[in-house]
Amino acid sequence: MVTIKDVAEKAGVSPSTVSRVIADSPRISEKTKQKVRKAMEELGYHPNAIAQSLVNRTTKTIGIVMPQSAERVFLNPFFPEALRGITKYAHEKEYCILLTTGNTEKEQLESLKSIVYGGRVDGLILMYSRVNDVILNEIIKLDIPFSMIGRPFNGEEINYVDNDNIKAAYEATKFLINMGHKRIGLINGSLNLVVSLDRFEGYKRALLENNIDIDETLLTSSDFVQQGGYDCMKMLLSSKNLPEAVLVTDDLMAFGAIRAIKEAGYRVPDDISILSFNNIPLCEHATPPLSSVDINAYKLGFEAARIVIDEIRGKDKKQAVIVETKLISRESVIKKG
Repeated sequence: MVTIKDVAEKAGVSPSTVSRVIADSPRISEKTKQKVRKAMEELGYHPNAIAQSLVNRTTKTIGIVMPQSAERVFLNPFFPEALRGITKYAHEKEYCILLTTGNTEKEQLESLKSIVYGGRVDGLILMYSRVNDVILNEIIKLDIPFSMIGRPFNGEEINYVDNDNIKAAYEATKFLINMGHKRIGLINGSLNLVVSLDRFEGYKRALLENNIDIDETLLTSSDFVQQGGYDCMKMLLSSKNLPEAVLVTDDLMAFGAIRAIKEAGYRVPDDISILSFNNIPLCEHATPPLSSVDINAYKLGFEAARIVIDEIRGKDKKQAVIVETKLISRESVIKKG
């Protein structure tokens, strides 16, 4: 069995230097790290993670806090894509990830406390931002490095990464207005999520700036699932005056909305234009291909991982990273007149 001494001998360094390279100590030069890692690879040496964690008091593991149970959360492609970004950066820095979920808030809290008090993670990533969130408050009390995807509701000094959702929704609504639409409906996500509040604010600003009154009968919200979009669109279709266009804050919801429109005998975009958010891969294969705002979920996850690992490694300054969005125009929005 290959030992640290074997690696040290091959690399021409001391065993303590090998240990510091394994711990990724900033005291060791990049040149020496590369030399030691090359020796480890050639000898087939793999550090004992448990022993390493006991010595360094580190687990090299990041806990991922989901908004709900895994069976529900993975129905929305945003989370696998954000996790792809997280795992990419974590892997680069030799960290593992551990998912914590729960069907209820109580179960989520129990799972969270279990991994933190059990010393199973070095830091956490909260995958959402909710209004007056009990989970976030508990994480702050636990005094552990963490970052979150979504801006904090009360403006706390917290590590986070987000899109400028007010700006993104403003520009999306403005796009619909510039395409000749004035009666614009909104299918929003749950209003206890900060992202939903921000997108409503952007939608509202664009309408008011263009002297378009906000019609309460055109405002709906539900969970970020296909059925939610379907139910919301059914409500909009029951209105005396149909919307000319609808801004939907999630692609899955948009698919449900399109299904409701077709069932009612209307056409997209001839009768009702649809513009959505997230730009998941299925958008370009939808019928018609769905116009959507690309929020770059991969980069949101990648940056969330970078920020929390920075804090674990001693970077004290709090970080707020804004990831740019881009409106991808396809065939679900028609120009009027």
